[in-house]
Amino acid sequence: MTKNASAKALVAKALVDAAREAMAHAHAPYSGFAVGAAVRLTDGRIVTGANFENASYGLSLCAETVALATVNSQGRLADVEAIAVAGGADGAIIAPCGRCRQVMHEAEQIAGRRLPVYCAAASGEAMIEHSVSALLPYAFGPVDLGVTTKKRS
Repeated sequence: MTKNASAKALVAKALVDAAREAMAHAHAPYSGFAVGAAVRLTDGRIVTGANFENASYGLSLCAETVALATVNSQGRLADVEAIAVAGGADGAIIAPCGRCRQVMHEAEQIAGRRLPVYCAAASGEAMIEHSVSALLPYAFGPVDLGVTTKKRS
């Protein structure tokens, strides 16, 4: 393994570990499906989020959206470097839902860089890296509306 590949693997592991720790804060009394997400910023800081269910179901918030909204509320959306998501109960690797993929696409356009998305189960070593464009091909975003994304950081 090259030095860059080794460093990238350590970043991915740290992000997945942080996403798994965030799962402990999930509010998932209806589905029992806890999910955690972690977002790495360009300065190495990691911001986490957990899913937050609501009795009306449709008002529930996904972990990835919570984490990215937190990053945005801190004025750091342009600094997003990588995202991880972990959760579930049966040992299967999970992936972001469609809504979260769209939110990630917007974050990627604002950041102006390719964002790796590390997907993992609630435990274990298995992890899959995806690009946002692989998760959401032919995505629609700010550029399609003629909006120039501004980096705020």
